[in-house]
Amino acid sequence: MPITDQHDTSITSLPLISQGKVREIYAVDDDHLLLVTSDRISAFDVVLPSTIPGKGEVLTQVSLFWFDKTADIIPNQLTEMTLEQALPDPNERRGLEKRSIVAKRLKPLPVEAIVRGYLIGSGWKDYQASGKVCGIALPPGLQMADKLPEPLFTPSTKAAVGDHDENISFEQTVELLGEALAKQVRDVSLEIYNMAAEHARQRGIIIADTKFEFGLDAAGMLHLIDEVLTPDSSRFWPAETWQPGTSPPSFDKQYVRDYLETLDWDKTPPGPELPEEVIRKTAAKYREAQRLLCSS
Repeated sequence: MPITDQHDTSITSLPLISQGKVREIYAVDDDHLLLVTSDRISAFDVVLPSTIPGKGEVLTQVSLFWFDKTADIIPNQLTEMTLEQALPDPNERRGLEKRSIVAKRLKPLPVEAIVRGYLIGSGWKDYQASGKVCGIALPPGLQMADKLPEPLFTPSTKAAVGDHDENISFEQTVELLGEALAKQVRDVSLEIYNMAAEHARQRGIIIADTKFEFGLDAAGMLHLIDEVLTPDSSRFWPAETWQPGTSPPSFDKQYVRDYLETLDWDKTPPGPELPEEVIRKTAAKYREAQRLLCSS
């Protein structure tokens, strides 16, 4: 059965709380939310008009895989409520089974927890300019895509759709969250990254960097939320072709960013349509990342 684009949902029985770059969030009841992942793709904080067929399924299934693997490290947003219980109408459920999560209602933290294991992207540009990454001094002489001496926790603020995230220092994170919670977020982010990086490396993938999001329950307990270690929230490289000094090919949406960089586009809305070849190759990269990461 061919995969069709899933751009927006048509749920009318539940109140729509928010529509993000990729997900719609619906209220189920006082304790539960329905998270639906679309096939939309964003780049440079702009949602593109093109969609990537099957992308919503991949992001959801990869996240579920990692929620299971991290459950002994930190509680997460998953609940025992089924999609059928949350959305009784079979017509509204159609096409949502593999790209939806019924989640706990939690209070999201106002930071994104970014972990960098390799020197690439904005981190590489920062290092070239200052010898630092997000204010953290690094040894001289590192090359693009070098493995960092140790993974770095480099948080950022969470931006609204169309706005840009801003890197913040750990001290600023403490100001936002308090010292104890900021340290907990940092430590658990690094623990998850180290575990996942080892798992991925054994399957031929380098996790160059990734971002996590967290929320608190009514008792103040920290939970892992949103998506986890997906091709949207991470930079995945084939281990066999990694070579410091060059920008490696990737299994993630960096392929789309690289294409967009060739265009005369100022990175403001509206974004350009993607060619069919870019759409097809991007969909294949997402599927390959899922196949490799989620293998036993």
